[in-house]
Amino acid sequence: MNEFAVNRQTFDDVMVPVFSPAPFVPVRGRGSRVWDADGREYIDFTGGIAVTALGHAHPELVRVLREQGETLWHVSNAYTNEPVLRLAKRLEALTFADRAFFANSGAEANEAALKLARRAALERHGTDKIEIVSFAQSFHGRTLFTVSVGGQPKYAEGFGPVPAGIVHLPYNDIDAARRTIGPKTCAVIVEPIQGEGGVIPADPAFLRALREACDAHDALLIFDEVQTGVGRTGHLYAYMDTGVTPDILTSAKALGNGFPIGAMLTTSDIAAHFKVGVHGTTYGGNPLGAAIADKVIELISAPALLDGVKRRSATLCARLESIGQRFGLFKEIRGKGLLIGAELITGFEGRAKDFVNAAAKAGLMLLIAGPNVLRFAPSLVIDDAEFEEGLARLEKAIEEVVTAAAGAQAR
Repeated sequence: MNEFAVNRQTFDDVMVPVFSPAPFVPVRGRGSRVWDADGREYIDFTGGIAVTALGHAHPELVRVLREQGETLWHVSNAYTNEPVLRLAKRLEALTFADRAFFANSGAEANEAALKLARRAALERHGTDKIEIVSFAQSFHGRTLFTVSVGGQPKYAEGFGPVPAGIVHLPYNDIDAARRTIGPKTCAVIVEPIQGEGGVIPADPAFLRALREACDAHDALLIFDEVQTGVGRTGHLYAYMDTGVTPDILTSAKALGNGFPIGAMLTTSDIAAHFKVGVHGTTYGGNPLGAAIADKVIELISAPALLDGVKRRSATLCARLESIGQRFGLFKEIRGKGLLIGAELITGFEGRAKDFVNAAAKAGLMLLIAGPNVLRFAPSLVIDDAEFEEGLARLEKAIEEVVTAAAGAQAR
């Protein structure tokens, strides 16, 4: 028996307060159901923020974790290992890439991508070509470099001078991109769907314009697919449905289904600019994480699974439209696959968190994407019964908040 009794208050007592977690403490999960420390059951529509794409405690992943855990966990980057080589081969067979670098998170994958882009530009063109173009409301991680490249200034404030040579443009603004991307641009980094920024899909014409501008000025196009990748949009990676192929792609979140792993994928020519010792990681690509990720990619790349994502997406969007009409609640429902955002009408502006709290009381785990957007990122394999139960709990929670708001107005 553990000698330390803990509860939600323990977080406030012992943790650095960079998070404000929910008042309940999840302790067990199975599929798309989670139980808290008091035994209360929830339907999970968060997917661990688009991470547990195969649900909790997936039996195949548990098997791989156990088998690899009893074989080899870690050997350091002084050696390679079989699971990471198999994972790299699988990803390269399924994507545009022919080289992979593995890290521990999406932030580290993006850090590697941005460093590689600058290194390639330096070696090809000299010291003036350092500019990185990003977009307002984007999110690329929490390292000083990635948070500076991200388009939400609040996350970079208070940490001193940020790296130079970063330009932010309006998302989906083709004219601004064409005016700005030029001879000094070394890279453009973009999310095919802005996740933290409000679940905003990129216009395919916008992505094509970025590709054309990068080609014209010998800049690298980076797709941040940390949130959209690994089946989330109904394609293994979102770029596959855009007609645009990036030079570098980053992946994490669902790649390990909760086990920490990130990847940067690119071509041989670009990868050649990362020579021995130029970049590295201690844990990245360890056998345990790589074995799990390899099984995740094997399972999620199956056409039947990806077709199921598209079917569930249509159901989710239709039900949200119906719920929105019933309560007059949503300004817009947008996204792709099982990354969907429902933007609240002006009368409920800034109150997304109220709906999340009501959902928790109704037994539903739900996300926000900023103060005005409810974000839905359930497991890609959530079964129909759990899906319907979750939607019923969502409707109950929404009714509670809307009714309370109407009562307050009447008073």
